[in-house]
Amino acid sequence: MITSPMTFAATSNAVLYLGGTVRFADMDPATLCLDPKKAGEGITTRTKVIAPVSYSGYPADLAAFREAAEGSGAVLVEDACHALGAKRGKIPVGKEADLTAFSFHPVKHITTGEGGMVTTDSDEYAERLRLFRTHGITKDPTRMEGEPDGPWSTEMQVLGFNYRLSDIHAALGLSQMKKLDRFVARRKEIASLYDGLFSSVRGLDIPPGHEGHAYHLYPLRVPAERRKEFILKLKERGIGGMVHYPPVHLHPYYRKNFGWKKGDFPEAEAFYSREISLPMFYGLSNDDVMRVAEEIRSIADAG
Repeated sequence: MITSPMTFAATSNAVLYLGGTVRFADMDPATLCLDPKKAGEGITTRTKVIAPVSYSGYPADLAAFREAAEGSGAVLVEDACHALGAKRGKIPVGKEADLTAFSFHPVKHITTGEGGMVTTDSDEYAERLRLFRTHGITKDPTRMEGEPDGPWSTEMQVLGFNYRLSDIHAALGLSQMKKLDRFVARRKEIASLYDGLFSSVRGLDIPPGHEGHAYHLYPLRVPAERRKEFILKLKERGIGGMVHYPPVHLHPYYRKNFGWKKGDFPEAEAFYSREISLPMFYGLSNDDVMRVAEEIRSIADAG
């Protein structure tokens, strides 16, 4: 699988669980997503999956990845855990890739406590997903390989997992889906306010925009040598700042087991050295945004 090092480790870990091989390609600083050209250059006859990450909610260019993968037989699996509600033109994220994964973690656009969702247009993939989430077991007599003994019969057909959401968790998620457009619209308003407040501040770089952005994160870039100072001073002033993410290839597990090292993916590493994720959630008021911006600007000016 080819994916971006600028993601949460779960993206690449999923392949390692299955005994597969992960190959990283660098990010595109213009989008903060996996660079389609660099991903295409990494394709070999053994490449089975290309996994673009729609980082921060910016919708990755699936058409460019389709073109890069043409003739390779590679499946496009989009990591859209940041991008529920994002769109490419009028097309919602989740309709273009062969498979698209979403997250319902508590800090995402909607939450079921934990868990997520996969979308696909493939009946074959959908059926396999249903098996995988229930220990690989089917109760459907029309899908059994042998003659069922009776209405109680089940068959384990693949080695699956216990990955089902409970009905309660699913109901919680479904109730929020009705509010998703409102949630995303508010995040866009917050991002627009931040953009206007930071765009002229020396040393700060606002994230790339896109009309279909879902803004799970607002990844502001500050001077690398002052990033820790920004985080600590924000904390002193009662404002949470976080960093998303340490590049996956630099985690000790990946360095020790696969030989990745600093300098392998300079764009991801340069971005990481400067990134701060500012508060971004539906309930953030305009006054809250102004206060965050004032503190950021004060810290920037003090440097």
